[in-house]
Amino acid sequence: GPGAPRLCVEECFKWVQQREVFGKKLAAQPVIRAKLASMVSQIEGVQNWLENVTYQMNNMTYAEQSRYLAGPIALLKLLSTRVALSIMDDACQIWGGRAITRTGMGQIIERQQRAIKYGAILGGSEEIMADLGIRQALKYFPATAKL
Repeated sequence: GPGAPRLCVEECFKWVQQREVFGKKLAAQPVIRAKLASMVSQIEGVQNWLENVTYQMNNMTYAEQSRYLAGPIALLKLLSTRVALSIMDDACQIWGGRAITRTGMGQIIERQQRAIKYGAILGGSEEIMADLGIRQALKYFPATAKL
């Protein structure tokens, strides 16, 4: 889920309100606010999809889950790891050199950055999840559909 990326965004919000560059808070820079907006919108998109799939799982039989949710769950995992990587990249840009130090104010960002690829590999690599999701979609796509 979006827990670790959400924590990184929270740390970025704290940092941009505290850090001053050229006599202004980082939060005063439009490019920084644009990065934060992108980060938040990506997390909220993943969170919404996760809640949607969870709701469906709670209201379907196992057979229905297997047919209708296997593909979307695989694609959700793919998206969540891609979003996490994107957020970490933006967080590192916002934090600068402090994002690569193991101690001090940037340690949460550094730790998450170091561990970011675990989610993309464990439980099914991104490529395998993407393939599974599309194979499931193709399996149930109407053979009679025409342009």
